[in-house]
Amino acid sequence: MFAAYAARIDKDRPLDGLELGERPEPTAPDRWTTVSVRAASLNHHDLWSLRGVGLGEESLPMILGCDAAGVDAEGNEVVLHSVIGQSGHGVGPKEPRSILTERYQGTFAERVAVPEWNVLPKPKELSFAEAACLPTAWLTAYRMLFTKAGVRPGDSVLVQGAGGGVATAAIVLGAAAGLRIFATSRDEAKRKRAEELGAEAAVETGARLPQRVDAVIETVGAATWSHSLKSLKPGGTVVISGATSGPNPSAAELNRVFFLELNVAGSTMGTKEELASLLDFCVAKGVRPVVDSTHPLDRARDAFGKMAEGDHFGKLVLTV
Repeated sequence: MFAAYAARIDKDRPLDGLELGERPEPTAPDRWTTVSVRAASLNHHDLWSLRGVGLGEESLPMILGCDAAGVDAEGNEVVLHSVIGQSGHGVGPKEPRSILTERYQGTFAERVAVPEWNVLPKPKELSFAEAACLPTAWLTAYRMLFTKAGVRPGDSVLVQGAGGGVATAAIVLGAAAGLRIFATSRDEAKRKRAEELGAEAAVETGARLPQRVDAVIETVGAATWSHSLKSLKPGGTVVISGATSGPNPSAAELNRVFFLELNVAGSTMGTKEELASLLDFCVAKGVRPVVDSTHPLDRARDAFGKMAEGDHFGKLVLTV
């Protein structure tokens, strides 16, 4: 079957390790199933995998891709939950949590094998491309907002780095849930787009907000960490799920954290139950993932290039 896969690890030039071509058909052990992929979306995790983060040389070649929507063996339209081992379903009871491509072959292929437990019905209201955007970036944003930050309608939230998958999802989901959303970006066009999607205001990265906020959605890391802490109300919460600009800010500003009694919460992906709730939320509120562009699987290199350059707003989707 045709697939996009990591053939080599290259920390400095990750796209040099990306190959497109034939790979073996997936095998489905007991309590696993094979899904025919219709659409799969890119995440920064795929670029980091090509750099060797979470993926070692001994695991190559590895088909990339965490997210997908497709059709199962019985002809049902489905969405995949990307976390394997979190529940023990379909794997050994002591197997640690991982996501597709860290231990098992991923979704940038014509077919993928996953535990039966990881398959959810795709709502008919969502296209395959839209549904394929949800299991990583949108699920991460959903968990950050409603589980980790615990915000409620009327609360205020700052989303750092408008344009990225998680950030875009947080803006759309937060606005749909009645939150007051503020966003930042270095790019004027992305700031304007954030406001079109429901942000009350979008400012340049590091700029003063109209008000302090109840929570910050942080995926940028070192470059925005100080601004995130300074933007919080006393007792506010910063939820961090990534650090695309680096994991080590120049100053932790612990005095600000303890004096203002700020909360710092880490968040990674989400549960199958949260994904089911996210699907229901999208249907009930008419929310649809923001898709920057779609690319045929055999043009996957174009999509990877856009992500590497940061030349996108919303999700990049591969279609099969």
